[in-house]
Amino acid sequence: MHKDQVKGAAKDIAGSAKEGIGKATGDDKLAAEGAAQRLEGKAQKVAGAVKDAGREILKH
Repeated sequence: MHKDQVKGAAKDIAGSAKEGIGKATGDDKLAAEGAAQRLEGKAQKVAGAVKDAGREILKH
């Protein structure tokens, strides 16, 4: 597993929590920040998976 996948998962979880808190408290700005952070985390996880796959291909 590539380090970007781990960091992306952490951002995804944190963003999801932030989004949920924002929705629960009616704080639209916090909810939007959380959604953006969650999407950033998902993108980082994909980038890490691509890097990991590229490394595996180069090994063979």
